[in-house]
Amino acid sequence: MAQFQYRAVTAEGEERSGALEAADQALAVQQLQRGGLIPISVEEAGSGTGLASLLQLKLTLGASSQRQVLQFSLDLATLMRAGVTLDRALDIMRRVAGDEQSLALLGRIQDGVRKGQALSVVLKEQGGRFSRFYISMVHAAEMSGSLADGLGDLALYLERSRELREKTLSALLYPLILLCVAGLSLLVILTYVIPQFQQLFDDMGKALPLSTQIVIGLAELVRDGGPWVLLLLILFVLWFRRRLQDASVRLRWDAWLLRLPLLGSLLQRLDTARFSRSLGTLVRGGVPLLSALQIARETLSNSMMVQGADTAAASLKEGRRLAEPLQATGVFPTLALQMIQVGEETGQLDDMLLKVADVYDREVANALQRMLTILEPVLIVGLGLMIAGIIMSILVAIMSINELPL
Repeated sequence: MAQFQYRAVTAEGEERSGALEAADQALAVQQLQRGGLIPISVEEAGSGTGLASLLQLKLTLGASSQRQVLQFSLDLATLMRAGVTLDRALDIMRRVAGDEQSLALLGRIQDGVRKGQALSVVLKEQGGRFSRFYISMVHAAEMSGSLADGLGDLALYLERSRELREKTLSALLYPLILLCVAGLSLLVILTYVIPQFQQLFDDMGKALPLSTQIVIGLAELVRDGGPWVLLLLILFVLWFRRRLQDASVRLRWDAWLLRLPLLGSLLQRLDTARFSRSLGTLVRGGVPLLSALQIARETLSNSMMVQGADTAAASLKEGRRLAEPLQATGVFPTLALQMIQVGEETGQLDDMLLKVADVYDREVANALQRMLTILEPVLIVGLGLMIAGIIMSILVAIMSINELPL
């Protein structure tokens, strides 16, 4: 049996500390919970290793803003579900926060709450750290008297959104690395390897095979004109981004993206998953459907789908249902719309929206896997063929030297 030092709070928010014996840390935590305490830290005597992460109350230094918001939601929901008051929960979170940024944020929130302001009002004053979606969810939870449950739903939403984003980025990381390696390899070959042979070929003139002349010309273009080409590319990207700020241009661009094979379907599913999860979470939290729709549309990245959500909002104002106007736009998946329609007919729209999000989370993962199954060998074979073609053009030129008349 090992001895553990612990810090915990009671359901009334009173701090307790002391020592206990248990076989391991998990059993020590269970022992505290059975005694009606909420563990803050449990560490083996003499180890000096804090375990505040048992409730994950620490907002780690250097963590992203989104991760801090997620951690804030998890911590506050956990403490309030245990019966700790809002002010006391914020005080506990301040005690275990490990960096100045987190302490300052929690301090400002606690000061506002102590002045009698609602939590949603205080969060709105934090310089945009909390999104409009987040604040609306907190406000709805306050109105319904279930702030702890609302924060729990928020934490679940943020966690699922983070998982989807990280899964997408992780899946695209390998092809991106492969493209970078391919580009770097070709750059080295064209700017360093090919010029080493150029002196050898200078006296050959027009006797060079056509393939070798093309490779040498390409190498000279990259070496002499590469910086200008790069500058033109950067200017084009900046110009194009500026053009996309025009609503009509952005609408045409996004419509074209949705028509692309594979990629268009993937983008549609990504936006559908985000939109459905946001809307479902808001409706479940007690936000009126029209207000929830106007907030959830902000999670859409494709302007065609944003336009569809705006059309649906206008129809809702006229007393129509959600699925019909969305279906009329033709930009949302049929399966999602059928599930939404079933949810409206059964009075379980929030549950069905969240199921739609789960379905399309899986669809995105499967679509990414299929794309990578095709993309990875294509990139590898393409790179191999380009390098093999360059090498063969040089070898053909070297072999042709012996055929030149003396």
